[in-house]
Amino acid sequence: MDINSLKEIIEREFMDVKNSKELRDFSNKYLGKKGEIRKVFAEIKDLAMEEKKAMGREINELVGELEKKIDELREVLQEGAVETEKVNVNLPGEKVESGHLHPLTTVRREIEEIFQLMGFAVVEGFEIEDEWHNFDSLNIPEGHPARDALSLGKTLYLRNKLLLRSHTSPAQTRYMKKLGAPLRIVIPGRVFRYERTDASHETNFYQIEGLMVDENVSVANLKGVLERFLQEFFKKKVAVRLRPSYFPFTEPSFEIDIGCAVCSGIGCPACKRTGWVEILGAGMVHPMVIRNGGLDPEKWNGFAFGMSIDRLAMMKYKISDIRWFYSGNLKFLKQF
Repeated sequence: MDINSLKEIIEREFMDVKNSKELRDFSNKYLGKKGEIRKVFAEIKDLAMEEKKAMGREINELVGELEKKIDELREVLQEGAVETEKVNVNLPGEKVESGHLHPLTTVRREIEEIFQLMGFAVVEGFEIEDEWHNFDSLNIPEGHPARDALSLGKTLYLRNKLLLRSHTSPAQTRYMKKLGAPLRIVIPGRVFRYERTDASHETNFYQIEGLMVDENVSVANLKGVLERFLQEFFKKKVAVRLRPSYFPFTEPSFEIDIGCAVCSGIGCPACKRTGWVEILGAGMVHPMVIRNGGLDPEKWNGFAFGMSIDRLAMMKYKISDIRWFYSGNLKFLKQF
């Protein structure tokens, strides 16, 4: 190829280069090992010596000029790329998404704060318990359905007479022995039960236990504390009813219901279409439990209650299915 013709072609194509990729392709086309200039070098081997020297000088000059032009254009293109990547400080910043407390954690902390303001200390029990504290210390006899590992709604056993606690009540006797009396505590925590899940039941959920031991404690004290708590928690008066019940660790015993806050008493899956939700069990501490806690039941008496934090959260946020709390669904959790 005539060297002058090659220069004209190179000049035209160089003018059409617009970006770094095109420049890289252009450089490979003419300066690469198999490029056009290499081909011209191969063609001059048969020329006379003087012609070969003259042609070699021209080609070397062309290569030098072309390398210089390519380097200059590469620098310009790189500066332009940097300019386009600069941050525009006038644009509004992107909001960084951050996490927040789970709704059950928020409700648990609110419950604890209310009881603390009423003079109760917040303590914790063990999630893995022994049979004596989970059953025997609470006056739950051998053969009671709660001790049956195969009964729905009952206990999940481990090894060596250890189990996953089925309620927060085992901490009662532990803290009576540890702290003595008078005593006023709440014990929040996770509990485990073998039962079918539905809109209002889960195998793993959260409870909070309350215990007050003193001289001359009565059912009136129990009712007053619970009504005050529910009023503070829901920020309004709520319908409350006490139904006679039976628990081995209290006598007398009560089931306490509140009007369903999800449906306002009309009926929904959360309240099983009754308009009422069982929110807690309570009663006066059985003398045997007082004795198992290392105290004299002739001198000391008290009340105890246990309630589901999950159900309180359902009522507060008007959630009709307890399983949402454990679903891991971010669309659900981001609402709180």
